[in-house]
Amino acid sequence: MNVMSELSTSSLLQDALTSIAADVDQEFDTLLTLPGDARDRLYAAMRHATIGGGKRLRPLLVTATAALFHVDRKTALRVGTAVEAIHVYSLVHDDLPCMDDDDLRRGHLTCHKAFSEALAILAGDGLQMQAIETLLSAPDADLNAHQKLKMTRCLSAASGFKGMVGGQALDIGAEGQSVSLESLRHIHALKTGALITAAIEMGCLCQPTISDAQLAVARQFGGLIGLAFQVVDDILDVNGDTAVLGKAQGADVQHHKATYPALLGLEGAKQYATELYEQAIGLLDGWQSDTRELHDLASFVLMRNR
Repeated sequence: MNVMSELSTSSLLQDALTSIAADVDQEFDTLLTLPGDARDRLYAAMRHATIGGGKRLRPLLVTATAALFHVDRKTALRVGTAVEAIHVYSLVHDDLPCMDDDDLRRGHLTCHKAFSEALAILAGDGLQMQAIETLLSAPDADLNAHQKLKMTRCLSAASGFKGMVGGQALDIGAEGQSVSLESLRHIHALKTGALITAAIEMGCLCQPTISDAQLAVARQFGGLIGLAFQVVDDILDVNGDTAVLGKAQGADVQHHKATYPALLGLEGAKQYATELYEQAIGLLDGWQSDTRELHDLASFVLMRNR
């Protein structure tokens, strides 16, 4: 059975995706109000990068996971916005001429094309720090000091040289090289999987009494979904539509990237994504909560077209 062709996005998940997109836009709109001075251009660049467009998968993973433990959605949304700020900063820097040199992101001009390279770098830097401030400035009634410390440590590790940034460096180093499946999986576990795993872990940490056993399962689930996301991303670079993707199709080939379709073939990559999805879903079966939204999100990761 070709699971990728038979899954569909539920109407409930479509509603959740629409809702989280509007809510995260509102959060960024509030956080990035123009100061009315010489920094307005910088704030405009940050708003360009954050408001409108994007799947908002990471904040939805935070809120969906937090909901398993009956956490107030407003608290989880704040945490999800912090994760999304890190994700967006990474995209802004990834699009720069010194990196992937892309012109389109989320259907709009990339930040450096709409503004300038200097402002794009500063916008990314600003968003990175905004993520930390968003976590640490949460009211103590919502997140206690211990939770804030754990979340900040989790997000910092996932986005730094031990996670996303390190994976990006490995990805650059693998351009034009022959790599094994194990090496490619390691690259993407850091580059893509680390932040997705952090989103799920931080959703768990919204509950102050979360157990180590629950966190361990959450991390495993996040790692598998993160890898599946990257495999599908590689597949879409081969057979996706630029107008739907919101970014240039075929960029991986142009930059001689190490990808799953290049290593396994297109059908082999699809099968690998399905295997990762099935392993992830198997982990959810042992949770003593209603995991339907996480099931739906895992399905969305597998069958998305952008």
